[in-house]
Amino acid sequence: MVDSSSHSLARIFRATGYSWQGLCAAWRHEAAFREETYLAVILIPLGLYVGDDGVQKAMLVASVLLVLVVEMINSAIEASVDRHGSERHELSGRAKDMASTAVVLAFVLALVVWLLVLFVD
Repeated sequence: MVDSSSHSLARIFRATGYSWQGLCAAWRHEAAFREETYLAVILIPLGLYVGDDGVQKAMLVASVLLVLVVEMINSAIEASVDRHGSERHELSGRAKDMASTAVVLAFVLALVVWLLVLFVD
């Protein structure tokens, strides 16, 4: 009989490896992800410093991390669309534009969170 806990542990290790590969690919191939990561390296410690309590700190950090998450999804969508073909297609353009808009909205959310936490009583 197979020990299900060791099988699950092996699956978790494989999944972690795939996630690491995805992170490395984003770093290598996506300039926007690198730039946003540099920004996060500055803003995350700053958010931990300027937040008054755990909730504020969590909101500041989470809003920055959300930008990275959405950028990763945007990059995955763009790579999938580009893999499908290089010809211009309305649906391909729409998918890429919508994914890009999601990144912009994540930035707006981060900006609003930071402004509200820092400047509103």
